Amino acid sequence: MKKFIVFILLLQFQTIFSQDVITLKHRAYITSFDVHKKYPVMVRWWVTKKMFSCDYKNNRISTFSADPKLKEHTNLNDMYKQSGYDRGHVFPALYGECDYRTMKESFYYSNMLPQTPSLNRGDWKMVEELTKLECIKYASVYVWAGGIGEVKKLGTMSVPEYCWKVIYIKKTKEYFCFLFKNDFSRPNGINDNKVEISEIEKITGFRFKIL
Repeated sequence: MKKFIVFILLLQFQTIFSQDVITLKHRAYITSFDVHKKYPVMVRWWVTKKMFSCDYKNNRISTFSADPKLKEHTNLNDMYKQSGYDRGHVFPALYGECDYRTMKESFYYSNMLPQTPSLNRGDWKMVEELTKLECIKYASVYVWAGGIGEVKKLGTMSVPEYCWKVIYIKKTKEYFCFLFKNDFSRPNGINDNKVEISEIEKITGFRFKIL
């Protein structure tokens, strides 16, 4: 008989999500998607060693699609075309390499932020890889991440001014927090974008805690 460990997650909000934000649960992540801004204000998930410890690993599928649970608001492919912005994963495709369903669901637009190529392929990717290494080292890591603000519109979709990420190492009870300006400047390294958790809480209105 399989044994399951149940983790109780407590996420407190300084402000309550507005009616514009719809929360959707998928296999490996939960997304809170703003139907007005057309991007997730927060995605959250556990990263575990099991995600990377399989004999056969899926190839990256790269098939972006509307979220079947929210098709009306996540059919966003045309918004990205020739926009100059990447479809930036919040929950990384990398974390679905051992599970095809997880990989497929990571490509839903409810999990995408319109990010500049320099951010998506630079510091944002480095934080994804850092999180994987911390997970392999310490077994379990919890992550919250999302976008905030608006720089411009791509059709009806807002481009967030900032992208943020909060990482919690369960074993050491440490938090690592990052705040990135979503602009076209060259990546300056993740250490230059580390902030205190209080700063993320202040700009997002969220509180991050796990019991």
